[in-house]
Amino acid sequence: MDVPFLDVGAINARYADALKAATARVIDSGWYVLGEELAAFEREFAAYCGARHALGVGNGLDALTLIFRAYRELGVLAEGDEVIVAGNTYIASLLAISANRLVPVPVEPDPLTFNIDPACAEAAVGPRTRAIMAVHLYGQLADMHALSELAKRHGLLLIEDAAQAHGAMLDGRRAGAFGDAAGFSFYPTKNLGALGDGGAVVTGDSRLADTVLALRNYGSQVKYHHLHQGVNSRLDEIQAAILRVKLGRLDADNALRRGVARRYRDGITHPLIRLPQVRAEESHVWHIFTIRCPRRDALRRHLALQGIHGAVHYPVPPHRQPAYPELRNLRLPLTERLHEEVLSLPIAPTLADDAVERVIRACATFECSA
Repeated sequence: MDVPFLDVGAINARYADALKAATARVIDSGWYVLGEELAAFEREFAAYCGARHALGVGNGLDALTLIFRAYRELGVLAEGDEVIVAGNTYIASLLAISANRLVPVPVEPDPLTFNIDPACAEAAVGPRTRAIMAVHLYGQLADMHALSELAKRHGLLLIEDAAQAHGAMLDGRRAGAFGDAAGFSFYPTKNLGALGDGGAVVTGDSRLADTVLALRNYGSQVKYHHLHQGVNSRLDEIQAAILRVKLGRLDADNALRRGVARRYRDGITHPLIRLPQVRAEESHVWHIFTIRCPRRDALRRHLALQGIHGAVHYPVPPHRQPAYPELRNLRLPLTERLHEEVLSLPIAPTLADDAVERVIRACATFECSA
């Protein structure tokens, strides 16, 4: 039997009865958008994150985009302002910035954790810098203590891209409770995944929350009265009901992911494979288990021949994408090297013990000269 990179069907099958009951509840209610299920999920997710507000939106990209849009509407940000962001993130982090006519400033990550390096972020602060986006890449919290101090020292907004970090904690605080605002994704493959697209803005800022609340619904909080030129980005009732079911099981699933990661970190000892480093166990929820190997493509082929499916997150960094020609002269050597070396191994709360052992054994038999 092959070891899939991620079997979403198997993850959801454990909750099938509860998910079907939640869906039926919504169908029977006759109310499918901006109803009680969404209101309940927003309360529960805000409480889970330890934040005052959670607002369900259409997807994770919209969550980040609406945060910056709301700050522009409030006059906190203006066209041309710069936002510092990790260069090795997924392109969505930059898209949310540039969609608001702001300027992304990619910087190098920490080579051990893959998260934004606070020293590199500080070196990039300039006269137009107004915000830092801390991407909790692969499920591990960025160095929020250092970034919070940096943001405070320079009077900057601190935005969390928490699309991969549902439930990650540090000193008793969860992702979403560190910055001025945070964007979450509920794409089906996430640790907290819907059965379709979805996202949320989490914040303690009531003015920001009120603005996002209007922006997600055509710019309106009262029907047919429009405060802003808004969009249609609403988490629907069925997805909210499904997420309520899965939120109650999130911590247990994250614990299972940590167990798989612990076995990988204890069992994989190949000299060419560099394992991810963790600042604190609870700070990482292992959305993705990403290793580094200078012969990444050969290792991926080796694993595939043994029925083990890896994935590359991500093969081309944003500043090398045709979508960002203005960044093509930017030099980020560590970021570029990481994108040539990273490989993600299978990890899931449903990954069986024998599958974990197969991955460990397959890594051990990789021939350096192959």
